[in-house]
Amino acid sequence: MTTNAQGSGKRAVKAVIPAAGLATRFLPATKAVPKELLPVVDRPVLQYIVEEAASAGITDVLLVTGRGKTSMVDHFDRRPDVEQRLEEKGDTERLAAVRRTSELADIYTCRQGEPLGLGHAVGTAASHVGDNPFAVLLGDEFVDEGSPLLPDMLDLQARTGGIVLAFIEVKPEETSRYGIASVRESDLGEGVVEVTGLVEKPAPSEAPSNLAVVGRYVLPGKIFDAIADTKPGSGGEIQLTDAMAALLEAGTPVHGIVYRGIRYDTGQPLGYLQTVVQLAAQRPDLGEEFRAWLTDFVGGQKG
Repeated sequence: MTTNAQGSGKRAVKAVIPAAGLATRFLPATKAVPKELLPVVDRPVLQYIVEEAASAGITDVLLVTGRGKTSMVDHFDRRPDVEQRLEEKGDTERLAAVRRTSELADIYTCRQGEPLGLGHAVGTAASHVGDNPFAVLLGDEFVDEGSPLLPDMLDLQARTGGIVLAFIEVKPEETSRYGIASVRESDLGEGVVEVTGLVEKPAPSEAPSNLAVVGRYVLPGKIFDAIADTKPGSGGEIQLTDAMAALLEAGTPVHGIVYRGIRYDTGQPLGYLQTVVQLAAQRPDLGEEFRAWLTDFVGGQKG
């Protein structure tokens, strides 16, 4: 497959973050506060994700929101009253942190009227994105800033013009929790594989590999037509996987990058707590004291 010739060389500069879900696993905390704004130390989850996009050269971020989620937009707006108070106190460090949220990227929103699946959520971005390639970043996971993933995905999509997925290697017994890819070798770079098929949550005995799709995608603009042609699947939802599979079958190149850095998954309470502890322990301002307390606490629990 001569995929190199299909790329336009045009690198995506827009990102879509689907964030309209109800986050029932976190109720009642998320009854009034969007899951995406739950704090990881002193930054909400969503800010880590927007920072990841901005660091990769994304300048335009569309939040696909739902009812009761306007506070997500507010977080990236200016707060002159807060800024003035910090300036008066001489707290330049927090002042810079507050101002930075409004300088990361241009933030836009659209509403997903009903939670009808990831494919439906991405489809609502069609008029904003147009025919251009774009990134999709799920709103409950992000990667370690020291081991970025998105820049390589954006570069690869610009070369191929197709779909680029992110994979992690999972244990065989975990395949039934993920979309799993069948792949073959690619000559497009280290860690890059060519995708030949996608299977949703296969049993370990039926999984074609141990490569699981995680929440980063770089897609061509033609995905919107594929989504429009995709019929609802289980639960009446329109699945992004089905739309991507249709493009793959029609000849669109699909590649994946196997990510071996640290991925933080805050989509469930346990993963969220693990993320808070991991990032708090790394903080230069409180990590040493926190690690010492944590060691004493865990030791006390064992006793």
